[in-house]
Amino acid sequence: MQNRYGTEPWEPSTDQLVHSYLAAKRMVLESGYAHEIAWQSAPGPLTPEVFVREAAWVILCTGMSEAVVNRLFPQFVEQLEGLSPDWLALHAVTARERALRIFGHERKIESILRIADTVRRLGTDGLRQCMQDPEQFLLSLPYIGPITWRHLAKNLGIPVAKADRHLTRFAKNAGRASVDDLCAEISAWIGEPIPVVDIVLWRWSILHTRSCGKSCARPPHA
Repeated sequence: MQNRYGTEPWEPSTDQLVHSYLAAKRMVLESGYAHEIAWQSAPGPLTPEVFVREAAWVILCTGMSEAVVNRLFPQFVEQLEGLSPDWLALHAVTARERALRIFGHERKIESILRIADTVRRLGTDGLRQCMQDPEQFLLSLPYIGPITWRHLAKNLGIPVAKADRHLTRFAKNAGRASVDDLCAEISAWIGEPIPVVDIVLWRWSILHTRSCGKSCARPPHA
């Protein structure tokens, strides 16, 4: 019987699930994305600049092609002086004008600037204290919602997975109760951080979609 995604139920054992994950990881590495896995394996220290940069990335990616954001983001960061919260506060008008010339989405740009101001006022110590409860703090920020808070937290080194449509599809088809359960199961079996498991499955799904024109509910060789 097919499930609601129109695919045959898979429901693999943990061993089968991990085997498929490793095959997906090999494809991701062979496609030139080792840097993404390395970055998720050991994100740098949390600083105000890092926080604002990652928040900006997540907000800009919401509802927009990752490939487009990836192409324009370096210019965005350069034009906004590394997304330094202090510079953004001192040059708010200039920052808004420069940002809108690159990404013409007023709500997103305004949200990024508001987050930068919040982070500036908190300072490094205050920011780290707020991140002791990442869900509550991140959900309090503009343009950050139930899925995007997880995306941002993951990019900041918090051991969570983001339940986007790609990973949700994997989890449902594999008979796992949630994306958290899916990634935690793989993580516990092979000892890789949950954010690494997340990025491997997500990147593989994107690569598959680009090559085949449709998403897939399971990793390769399942």
